[in-house]
Amino acid sequence: MMMTTYMLSFLDKQTLNYSNAYGLQEDTHMKGNDYSWVASALYFGWLVGAYPWNIVLQRYPIGKLLGCMLFVWGSVCMLQAAVFSFSGFFAIRFFLGMLEACISPAFVILSSMLWTREEQALRTSFWLSTNGVSSILGALLAYGSGHAVNLAVPNWKLIYLIVGALTFAWGFVILIYLPDGPHNAKMLTEYEQMIAVWRVSKNRMGIKHRAIVKYHIKEALLDGKTYLLLAMGVATGILNGGVANFASSLIKGFGFDALRTSLLQTPGGAFELIGCMAFGWVATKKNMLGATVIISSLPGIIGLIGLLTISIEHRYALVAMCWLQNVLGAPIILGWTLPGVNTAGHTKRTTVIGLFFCFYCAGNIIGPHLFLATEAPRYFTAIKGLLGTYCALVFFQAIYTPWCYFDNKARDKKGLHAERVEEELLEGFDDLTDKENKHFRYKV
Repeated sequence: MMMTTYMLSFLDKQTLNYSNAYGLQEDTHMKGNDYSWVASALYFGWLVGAYPWNIVLQRYPIGKLLGCMLFVWGSVCMLQAAVFSFSGFFAIRFFLGMLEACISPAFVILSSMLWTREEQALRTSFWLSTNGVSSILGALLAYGSGHAVNLAVPNWKLIYLIVGALTFAWGFVILIYLPDGPHNAKMLTEYEQMIAVWRVSKNRMGIKHRAIVKYHIKEALLDGKTYLLLAMGVATGILNGGVANFASSLIKGFGFDALRTSLLQTPGGAFELIGCMAFGWVATKKNMLGATVIISSLPGIIGLIGLLTISIEHRYALVAMCWLQNVLGAPIILGWTLPGVNTAGHTKRTTVIGLFFCFYCAGNIIGPHLFLATEAPRYFTAIKGLLGTYCALVFFQAIYTPWCYFDNKARDKKGLHAERVEEELLEGFDDLTDKENKHFRYKV
């Protein structure tokens, strides 16, 4: 359920990229960098909604809330087919982003409630890797829409209508079946629900409640690790904002028509799916989470270097370099895992996750504006900017991981062992922060 929901959420966002290959800018009279602003509009909305949604998610059942929101954002996605101007498109993309701001923090919180910390990286990889499935299905949908003839609407509008309708229909499934936590999972018996709650108590993160603990917020704001996470959030946001919205523009600029441009994006989805699953599995190994973030950034770096250096005459080689950019999903996935697995105390965790996604949204706003309309179709300034952002991401992770490692060592030296004993399991039900809980260990 989480995988399908996230796939549809990402497909909603990607509709802009696919519709761009079929005359979106011409039909809506966009000029200059208008398209970049429309691409950013969704993340302006997400930025506005990111932290408020985290407060709402703490107070209301996650499953019921997401089910209702699927109805709303599916409807809004279809409304994009009724827009005829830049201003109208900007407004509706802003509103869509504000609505969809709930999905990522909701799934990060839900993952931390349903699975142990050892399992979360791989489980998060499962639902986030559906971005790759979304890329494949979206490209095929765009290709099929491009072949449709005698339509009452332009081909690009058909994409919005189909994706919005699918999202709306899926809302019924989520409203009925998605659990709010291990305590009310309908697929489990009452005894199994008790075991599920006890099982995740070893996370030593506390359980969800509706109270807002003020000192948790203060601790989150005074914790240096929080700011490294926020810096990584901005970096991954910039990368995602550029790659997700300009894949069609890059490939079309290599000399392909709209139909071939759509079809050539399909392998990129496979790269993302395989990369996310593979790196997610590697990250489950002992002390490999931080290292995997760095290693999974290398394909994207190689691809950007290729886009800078390969001649336009070798256009299929350039397309292959674009496919490597899809592996970006892996460092994004693992980066999203870090605030959930390395922050304890429910209010502190929701605060850090909320801030993380605010900064991630800010990065997504910045990313599209690296692509200057005057530099089409190669966008060399953007490619260099994304390359520098990858280097910054690796740098921040290279600081964060040793910091967590040496904090763990300091606790070990004090005799604060991390083995599962009764005291630790009981502390897992308390709402202690990672600094308060003497048995907590950071995932590195």
